[in-house]
Amino acid sequence: MHRTTTWVLFFICFFSIAQGQNKSKTYLFVGSYTDGKPDQGIYVYEFNSKSGQLKRTYTVDSIVNPSFLTISPNGKYLYACTETKLPTQGSISAFKIDSTKGKVSFINKQTSAGKNPVYLTVHQSNRFVATGNYSDGTVTVLPTQHNGSLGPPIQTIAFIDSSINKARQERSHIHSTVFSPQNDYLYLPDLGADKIRAFKFDTSQSGPMISADQYTVHTKPGSGPRHFTFQPNQKFAYCIEELSGMVVAYSYSNGKLDSLQSIFSYSQKLESYGAADIHVSPDGLFLYTTNRGEQENTIAIFSIEPRSGKLKRVGHQSTYGNHPRNFTIDPTGKFLLVANQMTNNIIVFKRNKKTGLLSKSQEVNIPRPSCLQMRIYR
Repeated sequence: MHRTTTWVLFFICFFSIAQGQNKSKTYLFVGSYTDGKPDQGIYVYEFNSKSGQLKRTYTVDSIVNPSFLTISPNGKYLYACTETKLPTQGSISAFKIDSTKGKVSFINKQTSAGKNPVYLTVHQSNRFVATGNYSDGTVTVLPTQHNGSLGPPIQTIAFIDSSINKARQERSHIHSTVFSPQNDYLYLPDLGADKIRAFKFDTSQSGPMISADQYTVHTKPGSGPRHFTFQPNQKFAYCIEELSGMVVAYSYSNGKLDSLQSIFSYSQKLESYGAADIHVSPDGLFLYTTNRGEQENTIAIFSIEPRSGKLKRVGHQSTYGNHPRNFTIDPTGKFLLVANQMTNNIIVFKRNKKTGLLSKSQEVNIPRPSCLQMRIYR
């Protein structure tokens, strides 16, 4: 091939790739509480991963308490815990994502088969949604169809345990549903029973959840395990305990969790705690948690020792608001966004990738934000 032709083809490919990169978009999906009545509840923003700026592109109206959201692994669908924190059974709602326009459109909804669904996750096959019903202490699995719609629940399991904190642990309270890295196990932090329940997840079965009680973790009495996450290298996992304010590090292998370390998340000792959310940075080097309370609303920052998985506390960052229920780290790892439910604001922080420390960048006002989910679309 002639040298000139080769260079022409090179530049064509280079600019085609560059244009493709420029066309990529990052969206932020925000869930919120609507005071138990139909109102604006899900907000979609386009996120500028260079400046940290947010631009609203769409709002879902006439929806009740879409307090927790998750995006399907294929990025095509958004699922929401709806009709939460009500005396009646909650529901799971499905939406189709239009990544070109930054919009979502309602598909359908199904009962969650329990009161107050607070967390949901989608299996990597995109075929199943698992949700935890906090008030009833149940977990429910719903199937999805090829168009993203939800079918009626195919499996619901109830738990009846309790623990020592009579005000908060009078019964089981499933607070999250987290698949293992290979999606062959499902873990259920049970705040009410002080357990991280383990189930084998077999997609070939009509009821895919199969008890794996030998892998269930019994946490310290009164600890209240809440949210749970895996480190990107898949060797370690971390759980935030709401009632103790502690983070527990675990080694992980083939369904088994072994405790490595317990470290305090708050910056000060208090009479009671309300630790909430937990995430690992995309590079796997830092872990963040949110702490709620009248005396402290902060993000705790920990470095992760790569070989041992153990944590070292780096510092604390004010969330510039009250009740930081949920947060997320953008896919590039450059920013961290936190939702302050009681002060109606979302704060965008720049994240120092070397130190893990945070600095305030932007602020957006939204009524009672409770959940943040992000994804890049190319």
